[in-house]
Amino acid sequence: MKNKEIPKPTDAELAILQVLWQQGPSTVRQVQDILETERGTGYTTTLKLMQIMFEKGLLGRDDSNRSHVYTALVTQQKTQRRLVSELVEQVFAGSAQQLVLQALAAKKSTPEELREIRNLIDELERDSR
Repeated sequence: MKNKEIPKPTDAELAILQVLWQQGPSTVRQVQDILETERGTGYTTTLKLMQIMFEKGLLGRDDSNRSHVYTALVTQQKTQRRLVSELVEQVFAGSAQQLVLQALAAKKSTPEELREIRNLIDELERDSR
């Protein structure tokens, strides 16, 4: 899949990716144990999804041991940026400003989060000069 764009993950695939991003390389059982408590996902469902994700190029698989160990082949940052870019285009008519305003209005930010946002804005302003 080097020349093809990696497909956009579904919601269920995104849940698996989030586990792998947090936990690192994991077996199906390890991923399923986390998803079962969070989403009630069964083992066979997790196994099938991870096999499909491997075929799509979203996951890598080390099958040198009895239990296959899967790794995310897409980074969290790249995936988040792709999904946010699509959201900005589809919902906010390309306006990042509207996205940020709605995000800040939808959920109260902590003082630390607001400081980080200010620092990022300051950095972006310095870079644009």
